Amino acid sequence: MKIRTNKKRIVLFSAISLTDIVLLLLIFFMLTSSFVVQPGIKVKLPKAISGEQAESDRIYITVAKNEQVFLNQRQVNQAELGQQLRQTLSEHPERLVVIRADKDLSLDATIRIIDIAKLAGAERFMIATAPNV
Repeated sequence: MKIRTNKKRIVLFSAISLTDIVLLLLIFFMLTSSFVVQPGIKVKLPKAISGEQAESDRIYITVAKNEQVFLNQRQVNQAELGQQLRQTLSEHPERLVVIRADKDLSLDATIRIIDIAKLAGAERFMIATAPNV
């Protein structure tokens, strides 16, 4: 004896909920990827094709567009830069000094910072650039 029912199976697939999930994931990844930027001081670096990755045994001198000077993420005056850099280099004199100058900064201001670093005892220099993407 077969029992018959009037109800039919639903064979439709609703893609609306799937597209909602994909859209939410897309928004999530777009928002979080914008937060993966270089931490620290905002400086627009010039672009170069032959760039190198940074190492942890370097001393960073960052010069912002308004000529604010930072030594390893700490703001210093240009007058204090030489003394503090000399103290840092006295511990490890072979460390590489990386100059991160804003691309809109004048060349004269960048050369002044390099001169201060040379007088403080720095021998190895590198100018940081952004990758040319």
